[in-house]
Amino acid sequence: MKNILLLTIVVIFFSACSSSRKSSATVSGVKENTAIKSTVKLKEKIPAVTINTGNVSANEVVDFAETLIGVPYKYGSTVKEKGFDCSGFINYVFGHYKISVPRTSKNFTNAGKQVSTLEARRGDLILFTGSNANSGVVGHMGIITENRKGILKFIHSSSGKNIGVIISGMNSYYLPRFVKVIRVFKVL
Repeated sequence: MKNILLLTIVVIFFSACSSSRKSSATVSGVKENTAIKSTVKLKEKIPAVTINTGNVSANEVVDFAETLIGVPYKYGSTVKEKGFDCSGFINYVFGHYKISVPRTSKNFTNAGKQVSTLEARRGDLILFTGSNANSGVVGHMGIITENRKGILKFIHSSSGKNIGVIISGMNSYYLPRFVKVIRVFKVL
């Protein structure tokens, strides 16, 4: 009887591992090793911007950004004690290292160098439209924290339900709004 019970547990365990491996090939509609292509048609011409990150490392910036998880959302704010909007969060994080960046997410549209989602690295910036995917204007942004075979996670200040600073993954809400990933840090 013990052997049958043990065999049943082993079979269940391995079948659970097997099914979880299969399901990890896609996460919220994003397939591993497949670049995410933007369907957003930008409607405004935004001037190019150069962001000088100096000798600050992307990891250093992301590590600092992660200490801000839980700071509430506050539209138009760059002040930690009040909360941040998405670009206010980026301003605060980069400002901590005395790196000058645009104040609004829209003005990041042509900053840095565009990279594929497959090539995205920790510290790259990810740009989205605002809540309206058809607006044609960058209205939300975050910092890539992780890229596992094209499955991205990013830290940002989310206005939804006044959540604030969180780490999110690409999902059905963000995919239609995705504009691009930009690199502002030097790759060593």
